[in-house]
Amino acid sequence: MTDISSQIAELGASLFHRRLTHGRTGNLSARAGDAFLITPTGGSLGDVSPGRLSLVSLAGEHLDGPRPSKEAFLHAALYRARPDAGAVVHLHSTYSVAVSCHDGLDPDDVLPPLTAYYVMRVGRLPLLPYHAPGDPALGPIAERAARTAHALLLANHGPIAAGADLAAAADVVEELEETARLWLLLRDRPVRPLTPEQIRSLS
Repeated sequence: MTDISSQIAELGASLFHRRLTHGRTGNLSARAGDAFLITPTGGSLGDVSPGRLSLVSLAGEHLDGPRPSKEAFLHAALYRARPDAGAVVHLHSTYSVAVSCHDGLDPDDVLPPLTAYYVMRVGRLPLLPYHAPGDPALGPIAERAARTAHALLLANHGPIAAGADLAAAADVVEELEETARLWLLLRDRPVRPLTPEQIRSLS
């Protein structure tokens, strides 16, 4: 588990120092057998200690280490929904959060297919209804949505994404953040998203 712990710490520092999350926001996890390692509650991703991670079961039970992030239940929900997932990344990245605060979004698919990389890395992006951070009522909703989408946007909160490993999950949230930024920049201008035929060609 030492290697996974170091990867979590390194990714946390990278995301924090690139301002993809701020203060004591965001949480990272990686699967460890029938459980997962996750960043603890109250910490900054810019200062994660590999030896101070929490171990949580796929049912959401705290098994070892410091008290886990209060959003560990969301990570557990994504792992249960996606048995192939090796990691989950949740951020409070500025542009994604800004999009999540907009009214009139399509809850089934928030952002249009503006670029090929968005289609390949993110795909469909459901919007989950607002719940206060740490509200376990969001768990079943996230688990259902994650069965058909590996990235979710939490209303007035931020993105969460599952991937085969930490690098893959980070790729998803970073691509989502850049597309959210593009969408906001282009908001009042005519846009030309990829056509269904162009999207099919990327499969």
